[in-house]
Amino acid sequence: MTAESAIFNWPIRIYYEDTDVSGVVYHANYLRYFERARTEWLRAQGLSQESLRMDHGIAFTVANMEIDFLLPARLDEQLNVTVELISRKRASLIFGQTLHRLDAPEQVLARAKARVGCVDIANFRPRALPEGVF
Repeated sequence: MTAESAIFNWPIRIYYEDTDVSGVVYHANYLRYFERARTEWLRAQGLSQESLRMDHGIAFTVANMEIDFLLPARLDEQLNVTVELISRKRASLIFGQTLHRLDAPEQVLARAKARVGCVDIANFRPRALPEGVF
């Protein structure tokens, strides 16, 4: 899989700790699901947050994120989080992501767009993505 060639899928299950008293996923937890899926997408590219830090001296930081909450996710549901690299710029990546039920992929529960900046870990200033990375 190349970075811009496919949609990456990461299945999850909703646990009690993810929900509010009504059994619906607490809104802030969607950030976790989207973040974890982007991390797993990175692994699928043969990289890790740690290898980027140690080998290249860079880290990724979310600069902007928009989420549309469309339908509730509920306790014990099996869901799928998608990740798609929409664009690569000199020092940032833009991802499109969705969360949907595993058994009903057409039923999108949430949709997100994240702009992730590449920063130098020494000073946290923007830094160009290294050659060969994405």
